[in-house]
Amino acid sequence: MAIAACTPPQSADVVIRGGTVYDGTLGEPVIGDVVIVGDRIAAVGGKGRWRGAVEIDATGRAVAPGFINMLSWATDSLIEDGLSQADIRQGVTLEVFGEGWSYGPWNEEMSVYNKSRQSLIEYDIEWTTLGEYLEFLERRGVAPNVASFVGATTVRIHELGLENRAPSADELERMKALVRTAMKEGALGVGSSLIYAPAFFAETDELIALARVAAEYDGMYISHIRNESYSLLEALEELITIARDAGIRSEVYHLKAAGQDNYSKIDEVAARIAEVRAEGLEISTDMYTYIAGATGLDAAMPVWVQEGGYEAWAKRLGDPAVRKKVLAEMAIISPKWENLRLMAGDEGTLLSGFKNEDLRHLRGKTLKEVAEMRGTTPAETVIDLVIEDGSRVEVIYFLMSEENIRKKIKLPYMSFGSDAGSPAPEGVFLEFNPHPRAYGTFARLLGKYVRDEGVIPLTEAVHRLTGLSADKLRIRQRGYLRPGYFADVVVFDPATIGDLATFEEPHQYSVGVEHVWVNGEPVLSAGEHTGATPGRVVRGPGWRGHED
Repeated sequence: MAIAACTPPQSADVVIRGGTVYDGTLGEPVIGDVVIVGDRIAAVGGKGRWRGAVEIDATGRAVAPGFINMLSWATDSLIEDGLSQADIRQGVTLEVFGEGWSYGPWNEEMSVYNKSRQSLIEYDIEWTTLGEYLEFLERRGVAPNVASFVGATTVRIHELGLENRAPSADELERMKALVRTAMKEGALGVGSSLIYAPAFFAETDELIALARVAAEYDGMYISHIRNESYSLLEALEELITIARDAGIRSEVYHLKAAGQDNYSKIDEVAARIAEVRAEGLEISTDMYTYIAGATGLDAAMPVWVQEGGYEAWAKRLGDPAVRKKVLAEMAIISPKWENLRLMAGDEGTLLSGFKNEDLRHLRGKTLKEVAEMRGTTPAETVIDLVIEDGSRVEVIYFLMSEENIRKKIKLPYMSFGSDAGSPAPEGVFLEFNPHPRAYGTFARLLGKYVRDEGVIPLTEAVHRLTGLSADKLRIRQRGYLRPGYFADVVVFDPATIGDLATFEEPHQYSVGVEHVWVNGEPVLSAGEHTGATPGRVVRGPGWRGHED
């Protein structure tokens, strides 16, 4: 009688046992184990065949790939604090930068200028190219992985400075060469942000030329489109034109229909995107899960007055004749620029961050309140604050509707991004009031909109946060729980995950995420940060090297 040999269990670094595994696809979840060996996933779904040096009981918990923040501004916050507490505690394992402005390529003049504009977070600029910046973060030590688009604004400033003009043929060739270098360094594509000076000065043909270079390396064109309100549909058509003419995948950053007059346009936008997708154009979108946006008081003034950078802008505002002209234009909705203050209203314009310490007592107050305190009109107050603060002043604008938030979440090509840094409720971060999206974008999706309101199923939400976004970006071996893929893994409780940050009290961590691994190393354990910083540079498809 033959006796079958017993196969001993294999050894692993981590075994996550008995969780409900959402693998990043739209397939139904399964209850099983996820096994980590080194920096990779070794097995998914099977039970009992592995023994781990560390074993986690994930019964009743969701086990998913790490979440991808499609629009992150953690460029500075990760230099200040590489732990990335706000995002790690929501399950984010990849921060994607580059909304028009990227941290490279910078020439000497740009580095000097950007050093002079630093405020609460100060650091030496030890890089020139975008690839060098990302490698600087990796060497410094960051908890999440990092990636970036190259900014269309950045390459424009590199060659044209802050001028309002088209590039010459030679300048455009140099801009294209900068994009080509960035793509070879691993940039994900080209990003633009077209409501701000000097990005606003770029014509469509210039953007097409840059996007064509990115397309050569299978990159994406991603854009804060030229208008998100009264000319929303026209701005979308510009992105479609760029996508078609450049032959490139394209995405609309933080899709919105801003201002009550424009809420109904979200349906027209969705219909138009569906139409061009049916034609074969890969057009997609991302969003944050709030009815308010955040930017600066520059979005309350005409763009022409801002040409040349902050110093030139502030000097012009000091001229009585210019001030009078600006005040007149601030009082109307213009097809030439997007007046966010008028759309939000003075009660819906919340002051959140100042460079000048003497003004920081105004954080958390509305523009209406500050104007009344000062005895000046709201428009005059805007101008005075910009001059006094030495900056554009950070502001939150209430611009959107809850109904549209739900409609956008349902779009099958929608990803998610915080459009914020990744702070912590301590130190220098307490000197400003961030938008609560910095602490709650992803947890809010999974708690409020998935569990509580049932807008989309949890399987689909995880797919949008992981596999869908990884596929859009063409990043390798991430975004899914598959053997051989990098072990970026999150364990969370679907019954408790949620956001706590509010506009009044934004410095509050989200809850419900219990464990996070980045490249196989635990960065969150039983809800507490481990202090580990295993984050790596994640490179796009044009990288001249390769990832193991």
